Amino acid sequence: MIRLHNTLSNKVEDFIPIEPGRVSMYHCGPTVYDYIHIGNLRAFYLADILRRTFEYEGYKVKQVMNITDVGQLSSDADDGEDKMTSGLKREGKPVTLEAMKELADFYTDKFKEDILRLNILTPSELPKASDNIKEDIELIQTLESKGFVYKTTDGMYFDISKSKEYGVLGGINNEQNSEARVEANSEKKNQKDFALWKLNDSLGYPSPWGQGFPGWHIECSAMSKKYLGEHFDIHTGGMDLAPIHHNNEIAQSENACGHKTVNYWLHNEFVIMGNDKMSKSLGNFITLRTIEEKGFSPLSYRYFLLTSHYKTQTNFTWEALEASQNAYRRLKEFFATLGGEGTANEQYKNEFKEKLKNDLNT
Repeated sequence: MIRLHNTLSNKVEDFIPIEPGRVSMYHCGPTVYDYIHIGNLRAFYLADILRRTFEYEGYKVKQVMNITDVGQLSSDADDGEDKMTSGLKREGKPVTLEAMKELADFYTDKFKEDILRLNILTPSELPKASDNIKEDIELIQTLESKGFVYKTTDGMYFDISKSKEYGVLGGINNEQNSEARVEANSEKKNQKDFALWKLNDSLGYPSPWGQGFPGWHIECSAMSKKYLGEHFDIHTGGMDLAPIHHNNEIAQSENACGHKTVNYWLHNEFVIMGNDKMSKSLGNFITLRTIEEKGFSPLSYRYFLLTSHYKTQTNFTWEALEASQNAYRRLKEFFATLGGEGTANEQYKNEFKEKLKNDLNT
C-alpha cells in the first residue's frame, strides 16, 4: 500500500485510487514570465517522484501540469501587476497579447529544457491557461448562477461567506502569515474574497463581464476539471500555494461541482538559502543554468533533492551540491564496474519499495 501525507487531513494516509490501477494527478506548473529557479524545480521533481513511484507499482498514470501564461498577479490580494506584463516590461517588449504569447512560448520552452535536464518525465498534458479562457468563463458563470459571485469596479469576486467550508487547508501556515499576504480592498465583502475575473480595458479577453483576464485560481480549477474530470486523485504544489491558491481552488471547484473534487493534496517544502526561501521577489534565486555554468550536472541537483524528504526544508549551499555531485559520480563509477545484467537482491528491493511507498521517503 502506498502511503502519502495528505495536507487536507495533515496525516499520512493509505492511497486508495478512485479507479483501481489508475491514478489521476494535477500539478501547479510554472508561470512562464522568466526562467524558473531551482526552488521552483522541487515541486516538479515531487510530481516526477510521485509518478515514477506509482508506475513502479504498476499503476497507469494520467498527469496534468498547467502552464500559467496569463492571469497571475504579483499580489495574493488580487492587485499589483500581472507577472507576464512585468516580464514584457523587463525585456522591453510591447504590452500586447501577441508579445505576451511570444514571451510565454520562449520561457515555456526553457522550462521544458530544464525538466528534461533534471530527468523529469514530461506530463501527459501541459495545457496553457491562455488556451482555456472559455472554460474559465463557463466555470465562473456556474458559480455566478449559484450565488457565489459579486462584482466590484475592478472585476468579479468569489464570496467566501457563501462557502461553508472555506479554508479546509487551514493550519498549513499560521493565520497571521496568511492574512499578511492579503491586503485591504475596500470593495471586498471579506478581505479573503478572491478575483475570478479582473477587468482590463486596454488588454485582455472578452467576457460577459467585460474585457480582462481570468483569476489565477480559476484557471487551475478549470483546467483540472477539463483534463481530469470533476473528481481526481491527487493535486500537488509548493507549500506556499496551500493557504491561499489551493484553498481558493477547493472553494471554486467544490461549490461549482457540488462535491469533493480532490482526494489527496501533497505539498513540498521550500529550498532555502541561509534563512530565506529561494524567491524571485527576494532576488536570492539560482537557475539550473547557473548550476551548469559553475560546472555541476543538473542530475547532481536531482541527487541533492533525493537526499531529503520532500516535506522538509532543504538548505541549498554550493558545498552541499558539490558533495552530491561527488556521491553521484562515485555511484556511477561503481555501477560501471559491475558488468553484466546481474541479479537483483529481492530483500533489498523489498526494503527499497517499503521506504519509497512510505510517503516517498527518497
